[in-house]
Amino acid sequence: MGLKDQPISEWRRFSKSFIFAWSGIIQTLKTERNFQIHVIISILVFIVGFFFEFTLMEWVIILFLIGGMLALELMNTAIEHVVDLVTDEFKPLAKAGKDAAAGAVLVYAILSVIIGIIIMFNHI
Repeated sequence: MGLKDQPISEWRRFSKSFIFAWSGIIQTLKTERNFQIHVIISILVFIVGFFFEFTLMEWVIILFLIGGMLALELMNTAIEHVVDLVTDEFKPLAKAGKDAAAGAVLVYAILSVIIGIIIMFNHI
């Protein structure tokens, strides 16, 4: 019986999913400039938050904004990779899909900046 035919325990399968997810995050962090920029800005926001002594609710909002931004950037990267895998020639639908994913990131980034400014101005 080969390795492929052996049953894998649920725990092992579950733990492997975390390893694959972390691998995707690390790979994206190493290779994608926009993700790197979002991580740097997130670190700066954490520093500012500690300096301004954000309230618990402000931290919850900030964490949702940062987590959402990073998750959305990961999804955008995944969409770009899949489209690039499917075709290396210009196709209007491929461009439209990649542009829409990038647009979603931009909308969330703008919203995050506006909310962040509102929270920070409350402390100035």
